[in-house]
Amino acid sequence: MESTLVASSARARSAVDAWVREVVAWHFAPETGTPFWLEFAARAGWDPRREIRNYDDLDRFGSFQDEWLRGGPVRRWVPKGLAQAPVYVFETGGSTGVPKSRISVEDFRLDYSMFSDTLPDAFFPRGADWLHVGPSGPRRLRLAVEYLCQVRGGICFMVDLDPRWVVKLVKMGELAMMEQYKRHVIDQALTLLKAHDGIRCLFTTPKLLEALCERASLKKLGITGVFCGGTEMTPQFHRFAVEELLEGAYFAPTYGNTLMGLAVHKPRGPDDSWDIIYYPPVPRALIEVVDPDRPDRLVDYGRTGRGRRRSSTAPRENTRFSRAC
Repeated sequence: MESTLVASSARARSAVDAWVREVVAWHFAPETGTPFWLEFAARAGWDPRREIRNYDDLDRFGSFQDEWLRGGPVRRWVPKGLAQAPVYVFETGGSTGVPKSRISVEDFRLDYSMFSDTLPDAFFPRGADWLHVGPSGPRRLRLAVEYLCQVRGGICFMVDLDPRWVVKLVKMGELAMMEQYKRHVIDQALTLLKAHDGIRCLFTTPKLLEALCERASLKKLGITGVFCGGTEMTPQFHRFAVEELLEGAYFAPTYGNTLMGLAVHKPRGPDDSWDIIYYPPVPRALIEVVDPDRPDRLVDYGRTGRGRRRSSTAPRENTRFSRAC
């Protein structure tokens, strides 16, 4: 068993190293490269295509600066090899200063096609319609959930939601107004669910899922599968959702963001804990759980640290994670 695991790990690492070389070759080639990275290499005075040969070599680039993603020109992130492709621009939260922008061509489709393969048809029926009750506007999530629904043969209904306004209300101390806005969002969701009996699948955030279930029964509304993500996702909420809110619907807890993309979940088995285990979209993004004070050191299995992410579609970010084998 151990030898099989070691061999599998070696094959996976070899594949990741090959992917790193391919991505670096693309982004730093004069014909296909990304303007930002071509300028980076020119200033650095070394050729990444020659010196970056494996995953560990990526440390040579140092830490990515968030400010590089704030403001334009956004086309400096569009590779020359994709200059003629339709380009999307997505934004991060934007609750503090200028939002970070990232461009996309196909990655949100790739992520959500992979995610679709993990959803059981018995609970997320092919051809069923979906309802998206979550952040909309300039976020990747809005198009991604709609695409997921389309991949599975359905039509996606949308509720408009501006989380930046919610953040402002909290900062102003307008908690009563925030509750009114949340009620407004849930009112829209209930109107759609009651008017369209073909909706069987739901995307929402933990807080909105709880608010929706306080107002109505998911079972009576016909919901059989719930895809849920957000910063409030914890083992405690996972258990609360399954045991108190879902009434037998399947729960797919996930982690994702505008910069990294979507990390699919490990379906919970009967003997599993309520921990939420995520798998990043390998090889296009990888997550390491590292010591916050020494980001070059992995923490031991089962320990909590910072998530150091490397991605071919976006830079590194730090988020709290617990390391699982």
